[in-house]
Amino acid sequence: MSTVMLLLAHPRATSYCHAIAQRIGESLLNLGHEVRSHDLYAELFDPVLTAEESHTSGGAIESVLARENDPLVALHREELRVADGLIAVHPNWWGMPPAILTGWINRVVVPGVAYRLAEATGYPEPLAPITELFVVNTSDTTDERERDLYKDPLDSIWGRCVAPYLGGPRVTRRVLRPVGDSTNEQRKAWLDEVDALAAQTFGTAL
Repeated sequence: MSTVMLLLAHPRATSYCHAIAQRIGESLLNLGHEVRSHDLYAELFDPVLTAEESHTSGGAIESVLARENDPLVALHREELRVADGLIAVHPNWWGMPPAILTGWINRVVVPGVAYRLAEATGYPEPLAPITELFVVNTSDTTDERERDLYKDPLDSIWGRCVAPYLGGPRVTRRVLRPVGDSTNEQRKAWLDEVDALAAQTFGTAL
């Protein structure tokens, strides 16, 4: 592992997600990885998919996507092309990632960058070299209610929907909950936990 793309999706600069992303980034840097960190809200990443980008299969779409006019989207696509690992830190909102991160997936995990798809009903041919997908979610829903009532849709989104279009990397996911009324001691313990889990997942850079 050498190059890791780290995505943070939370609009409040003082959020716990920011502390988590900072801790993970520092940990991987100390292990010798190249970490390309992106706070999507701070960067004002535009999540709105254009009409030209809305196609997902066929050879012609790759040439269209290669002419991307948004320099930030183009940068993210280029970084994904060479990333060995992808990290996403975000809250659980309505069983979904924040809209800005969903838009990132729509605009960056695209044909010619992450995968190639000959037909819409076919299976993706992986292009990106990602071998590890590491996701950390914050939530105020209890484990019991998430399991029994909601069935943890984020597990399906990342593990069953997104990962196959990234080449089927190993998926490591940790949910921290409930965060809203957690103590400072608990938050410190969680930071130590995600630090150790990130180090275990990515190891020391060669």
